[in-house]
Amino acid sequence: MLQRLEQQAPDALLALIKLYADDTRSDKIDLGVGVYRTGQGDTPVFGAIKGAEKWLVENQDSKSYLGPEGDLGFVHALMPYIFGSDATMGGRLEGMQTPGGTGAVRLAVALAKQMGVTKLHMGTPSWPNHAQIIKDIDLDWQAFDHANADGTANIDAVLAAINGAGKGEAVLLHGCCHNPTGIDYTIDQWEAIGDALASSGTFPIIDTAYQGLGEGMDEDAAGMRSVLAKVPEAFICYSCDKNFGMYRDRVGAFYIMAEKGDEGSETLEKAFSNANALARASWSMPPDHGAAAVRVILRDTALTQEWLDEVAMMRARMREVREYLGKAGMAGSVDFAPLAQQNGLFSMLPVTKEQVQALREDHGVYMAGSGRINIAGLTMDNIDKFIAAVADVTGS
Repeated sequence: MLQRLEQQAPDALLALIKLYADDTRSDKIDLGVGVYRTGQGDTPVFGAIKGAEKWLVENQDSKSYLGPEGDLGFVHALMPYIFGSDATMGGRLEGMQTPGGTGAVRLAVALAKQMGVTKLHMGTPSWPNHAQIIKDIDLDWQAFDHANADGTANIDAVLAAINGAGKGEAVLLHGCCHNPTGIDYTIDQWEAIGDALASSGTFPIIDTAYQGLGEGMDEDAAGMRSVLAKVPEAFICYSCDKNFGMYRDRVGAFYIMAEKGDEGSETLEKAFSNANALARASWSMPPDHGAAAVRVILRDTALTQEWLDEVAMMRARMREVREYLGKAGMAGSVDFAPLAQQNGLFSMLPVTKEQVQALREDHGVYMAGSGRINIAGLTMDNIDKFIAAVADVTGS
């Protein structure tokens, strides 16, 4: 039976990790793996997380199952940071815990198909796992161009996709710090997206995986909040893996916003009965530890402030790197200036696969074949080497 299986292509990022590990050059640069790094190249455990974990060691009294909905204390504690002061939107909004943002996206796509969505529209390039999840769930999807050549968002393309879709179809949007381009919609563009969704009836699924790493906690949520104020229903997928530094603990949440009124409350209850059934069949119960640590942080004023300060420090370091690159301007045929206006961990360089290979072989610079770079892999010690390497490989 096993012989009937077909060989699958290896994950390109995992292969890149191995190549980097095997490289003996002391000045090699890793821009591939999508995790935050300090100016010293480390991916630390947050001080706030350490404090919460200490509290859990001393006070947690059970390791019993959570249930498919997970830690609702965690889910509810997050809501004011994601959705603002009226966190439940008058009872229209509820959530459940998932294994990372990936679990939330999978649940959203599966539930969308179950409730009758026939096609999902998605801007490309996007996080590669988006397409893998949609394909695995066997939902039809159609791409539109997310980015313009000048490093700005292609608002015309997303509006055309939304207006050309309508009821029975959905659109997947990145809430902030777009992966892989770093190109976000402006607040005016978000307002236009919300208007288009409201008039067309296209169902919004918003993936928010990097809140706080762009311009600020509220600033990064402003576009999503403006859309939710205009539409009757939505799915929101959320990840704590990045803004709490809990990558390996897989901490995420899935939220459903229903229409207003008593009918909306009944709809919300029905929707979560289906979401819980899908979760039960997929992972049964979500993992406890990471969500519990986030809950402890958000219920403690001192730990909350420590966490917000740590997120601000991450954001400031990445902004420093972006501004430095922006001032560098042209390097060979690559213009770094647009990167200063983009947000989050990632941006894409207009380089060929051959140039990416030359960067790796000739200069020890490791990055995805698509041209995506992890901004946090650059430090004040290696950024000039990186700029010079790009100039050498792409220069005429």
